[in-house]
Amino acid sequence: MNSSDISWNDEARAKILDDSDRVLREAVLDLGKTLSGHDSNEAYEQLFARLKDRFIDFEPGPDIRKYADAIVAGEFADE
Repeated sequence: MNSSDISWNDEARAKILDDSDRVLREAVLDLGKTLSGHDSNEAYEQLFARLKDRFIDFEPGPDIRKYADAIVAGEFADE
């Protein structure tokens, strides 16, 4: 076996992705209840703070900004 052969199987890979989507969804929806109409940078910072310790080697990408903007626009306030 080569080191390149070491990886999660498809079932485990799918669960990891589903779990990470759930963590993101929960954070966005929770912040959507309280940060509608606030500053986008505040929403970004709070979203980043909730996610950074939940993932190995977390690096924020454009999704974090997209969801922060949607939070302050009130897109998740009723969910």
